[in-house]
Amino acid sequence: MAVLEILTLPDERLRQVSAPVTQFDDELRAFIADLEETRQAGPAAVGIAAPQVNVFKRIVIVDVSGRKNTPNHGYLVLVNPEITHWDGFEMAREGCLSVPDYTGNVIRAGKIRLSAYDPLGTPLEFEMEGYEARAVQHEMDHLDGTLFVDRVVSRRTDLFRRKVYRQGGPSA
Repeated sequence: MAVLEILTLPDERLRQVSAPVTQFDDELRAFIADLEETRQAGPAAVGIAAPQVNVFKRIVIVDVSGRKNTPNHGYLVLVNPEITHWDGFEMAREGCLSVPDYTGNVIRAGKIRLSAYDPLGTPLEFEMEGYEARAVQHEMDHLDGTLFVDRVVSRRTDLFRRKVYRQGGPSA
């Protein structure tokens, strides 16, 4: 396993749209292991997407289980994820490994229904809400070349310079 280099703004590769995964093989699973090691090495990252490490495949990892009183499905590897239904809106602060110097207020769906595949190609379905739904939406945005800074309501009032990147914070 290896810790991979994380692309950061203003790298234009972060704007690239990712292709669906078509091969569920050992190479895919080895990459997912490297992606997870990279997430674990990052400061307080609850999620990571393949495009953040210069691999333009539709793969995200999310694990918000370490956050107290947060409904969640534990550690998730989502291949070719799709939101099939969403409901409600919530605004909250987000951060990102690819935008290490800023956090921002972003409006996201409060509840989502999601379909995806696991690393073996088995279909998955989830209903998510709150922080877990937010983290998944944030990571899925990377698959389409979108960053949270593109979604802040106002760059003047809703984008904040990060003072310190600390372990255990709400980064995705």
